[in-house]
Amino acid sequence: MSDTDTDTGTDTGTDAARRRLARAQAALLGALVAGAPAPEGFDRERLRVQARALVAKRASVVAKVAPELPEILGERYRPAFLSYARGRPMTGGYRLDALCFVGHLLDSDSALPEPLPKDVRRRLRRWHRERSGPVPPLTLRLRRWLGRPTTLPRRSLRKRG
Repeated sequence: MSDTDTDTGTDTGTDAARRRLARAQAALLGALVAGAPAPEGFDRERLRVQARALVAKRASVVAKVAPELPEILGERYRPAFLSYARGRPMTGGYRLDALCFVGHLLDSDSALPEPLPKDVRRRLRRWHRERSGPVPPLTLRLRRWLGRPTTLPRRSLRKRG
């Protein structure tokens, strides 16, 4: 059965209800992860509490995926990440989220009450450079330790005959 009346070519009530539901769900999701205002009919305080819990969980998972970040930033990590994550929904997974977070920190110190010390910025720059490049960090560290070049030769995708 179709959601369109074949005689008039207009939408039926089911199609309109689905569109309303989709708009309501998008508004709710926006309020929870992107800092959008609470949709009509929802308790604003409960949504704020849930949104904070989701951002805190996100910060914890990023800390597990990239444990060097809390080590480098120390007590600055959580407040800086919470500030970064508010209004920035995660779009590409936790590893990309960690890279974007560090990129944000390096682009501006606005996420922190005071500017980052030079040694912290240097360590963050190095962390970001190592993880945003084509060579995985473990391979890069291993090659440095072995005294070999840090760029790897490209392998041919053709089968050898």
